[in-house]
Amino acid sequence: MGINHWPEGERPREKLLNLGAQALSDAELLAIFLRVGVQGRSAVDLARDLLSAFGGLRQLLEADQVRFCEAHGLGNAKYAQLQATLELSRRHLASQLARGNALMSPALVKHYLSSQMRHLGHEEFAVLFLDTQHRIIRYETLFRGTLDSASVYPREVAKRALELGAAAVILAHNHPSGVAEPSDADRRITERLKEALALFEVRVLDHFVVDDGEVVSFAERGWV
Repeated sequence: MGINHWPEGERPREKLLNLGAQALSDAELLAIFLRVGVQGRSAVDLARDLLSAFGGLRQLLEADQVRFCEAHGLGNAKYAQLQATLELSRRHLASQLARGNALMSPALVKHYLSSQMRHLGHEEFAVLFLDTQHRIIRYETLFRGTLDSASVYPREVAKRALELGAAAVILAHNHPSGVAEPSDADRRITERLKEALALFEVRVLDHFVVDDGEVVSFAERGWV
């Protein structure tokens, strides 16, 4: 039986409008995104099948184009639609940060950095450049590395901070290994960056390490 024949209170779209998106299950939210099912399967049935096949919602959302498009009921159009939706979400987080003091929203900063870096299969080092009121000027990835390392040059970070007129920075990099615990090398490069940027009166406010499911803050541990 198609969703349009379900009781109105059980239809995902009507349920969302009446109760809010948070009231829906992963399958119901995905069904709204899919809009239609396939022969013999409603959109909700198809959503459940896909979640099972991919191993969960996150794995589905972060699947590469080839694997995503090979799944029954999906394709290039859905992949493009999904990527646009995910990018809108990232830009919405960025706009929320840009409107306020980054230090006043540590959870939002963590969420934003996680959305940018947790799915990467290689190591990246990025910087949030901030103005005198700690509002975001720009987020930029400055260095890219292999699976387990990235070369970080303090001179390049300082140069970019001066170009953007930044008064402070928040550093971030990911650990593709899935372990967010900072290494001794992470702590050493943080100290080098603090020293280099201090010469130009640019403060390092924090350094975040992002893995598959966790974000560790140097500031919370008293390391910056």
